[in-house]
Amino acid sequence: MKFLTLLVFAVTLGFASLAQATNNIDLSMVPARDSVQLTIYNSEDLTLVRERRLMSFKRGRNQLQFSWVNTLIDPSSVEIRFPSHAEQVTLADTTFSHARPQTLIWNIDADVEGAVQTEITYFTSGLTWTADYTVMTDPMLAKAQIEGFVRVHNNSGEDYQDAEIRVVVGQINLVEKIAELARVPVAEVGAMELKTRQQLRQRAAKKLMQRSTPMPLALSPGSSDRAVAPKEIIKEGLSEYFIYRIDGMETVPNGWSKRLRSFDADNVPVSLKYRYRRHQYGAALVRIAVLNNDADSGLGSTPLPNGKVTVFRRNTDGGLSYIVHQAIQYVPVGDDLELNLGPDRNVVFNLDVLASKRDDLWLKLRRAKAFKRVGDGSVVIDHRATVAGWQETLTFRRTLRNFSGQPIDVEIRQRIDGDATWRGELDTRRHDYRTVEMRTAVGVGATTELLYEVVIRHGRNAKQRRLEIERADVAVPGY
Repeated sequence: MKFLTLLVFAVTLGFASLAQATNNIDLSMVPARDSVQLTIYNSEDLTLVRERRLMSFKRGRNQLQFSWVNTLIDPSSVEIRFPSHAEQVTLADTTFSHARPQTLIWNIDADVEGAVQTEITYFTSGLTWTADYTVMTDPMLAKAQIEGFVRVHNNSGEDYQDAEIRVVVGQINLVEKIAELARVPVAEVGAMELKTRQQLRQRAAKKLMQRSTPMPLALSPGSSDRAVAPKEIIKEGLSEYFIYRIDGMETVPNGWSKRLRSFDADNVPVSLKYRYRRHQYGAALVRIAVLNNDADSGLGSTPLPNGKVTVFRRNTDGGLSYIVHQAIQYVPVGDDLELNLGPDRNVVFNLDVLASKRDDLWLKLRRAKAFKRVGDGSVVIDHRATVAGWQETLTFRRTLRNFSGQPIDVEIRQRIDGDATWRGELDTRRHDYRTVEMRTAVGVGATTELLYEVVIRHGRNAKQRRLEIERADVAVPGY
């Protein structure tokens, strides 16, 4: 360890002061960690560290010194216990050394002599993780191989060797941030420990984040019965979040980042959707690859965390073509992972406005303070009147040409603000109070034209702010 040190003091005079006792003790270095587990929780910049060591004790009073110099360890969270000798080895008290800043001393009473399994837990900050995914599709974009990775970033001030790494996805309702607590002067640590809110927060967080298979006990100092295994993700479903355990042991030095494989799924079905949503994707018709996060797709064992996705397409000659790199949000089990592949150059999409007119005009007469309807241009508008209401009718034509080599399904969503009516013969529904959704299928090599009208009522003519749908023929003069 670079910064974290533990020293064992076997005291021969149990009631002597620390200054006197240091002349009558056997001082020895503690063996290296036998095992260490990191549970990293990004949302609170919080990592729970559990480490195990085999330590030699003598009967009577022993002292352990713990230092967190140049690290982001929260001193108020440090705890020690003895899993293998819980009844024979007990913690008498904890003191903070004024002579050694950022150091505490545990006084421990032992009724046994020899090696004792010791577990130390604490919270630290500065450890974070990010997720990224690589998607490789077949030439027809019908199947895909997905590889998931977790990249761990260590800026905690401490090196962690051969660590079991777990990452937390979701939200825990914690109030304090460990990064702030770690910078509090040592003289104030006692006051922090008396805060009930802090104690409850740490107790709740530790209880939830420690839910896992128990760490194995060491057979002898430096030994291990763990075998190297391929990386895989294991889910532990809790009330508000999930914990992923990355199998195997990894070394993450301070100041380094390490990319770890989390899962690999092959032959995942891909469904292609073509969508026009100007408010979401811009003015183009885009191609969306939809992959379901469920067991039938070869996924579905866990949610997919936020991250970055890079999509490649395998060519018929065995090469790869880059398609897109984009961010995704958290995908629960059973939900769809949607990847925007951008416009398809083999699908032509055009929008034309064939006709536009305004009618059903209402005038406000200034002197009479009254309204008058204008019909067929028979009323001459003079300076004494202003337009108080009117109706606007727009006739649209959307043209779709499919040269992609396979049938496609197209979804069009158009937002229409105000009091409006959509008219046409298409398969149409109201997506929300201001958005109409149209769907159509376009065969291989086929051309489809979609005609519809949008009537918008303005000013005095507007009665409500919502969209209505009417099935009706759309006739365009001269078309």
